[in-house]
Amino acid sequence: MPSPPPAPPRRLLVLGGARSGKSRFAQDAAEANEGEKVYIATAQAFDDEMRDRIARHRADRDARWRTREAPLDLAEAIAQETGPGRVVLVDCLTLWLSNTLLADRDPGEAGGGLRRAVRAARGPLILVSNEVGHGLVPDTPLGRAFRDAQGRLNQDLAQVCDRVVFVAAGCPVLLKPSPALDMALA
Repeated sequence: MPSPPPAPPRRLLVLGGARSGKSRFAQDAAEANEGEKVYIATAQAFDDEMRDRIARHRADRDARWRTREAPLDLAEAIAQETGPGRVVLVDCLTLWLSNTLLADRDPGEAGGGLRRAVRAARGPLILVSNEVGHGLVPDTPLGRAFRDAQGRLNQDLAQVCDRVVFVAAGCPVLLKPSPALDMALA
């Protein structure tokens, strides 16, 4: 008897650089799912440019979407919003981590809470995050601390997500699941 098809992923992490197409990919993935659509926004509109970005993202979503803002309490929002019959999209973890650091919260502790919330998600969950380690080394201690914390957060969440996709130039590349690598040198 043939084995049943694999279950669809419940937790998807979408990584990429700035303007890579990761948010578009994540939204398309969410819209391919049945049920209610919930967008958890982590951005805060501190200036006109950010207000314009937020407005453009909102305009990209149609009436099927409900938006919840969670610039800091993301783990709680995920716990409350995930469930059967709905797909939750979080955009983005990079802004959330920045908010966390600027609020003088411990990024390791906050990241641990987020990891637990992602693992316990009761329905489909899509997370968007920047892969910030591909650029220049930041020249300030805060910049380096942020880059390091973001790298650790992405690694931690990749461990608990069923699928990880990297988007570059609008092209998605599947990172997880991946075939086992032969690490033998001889």
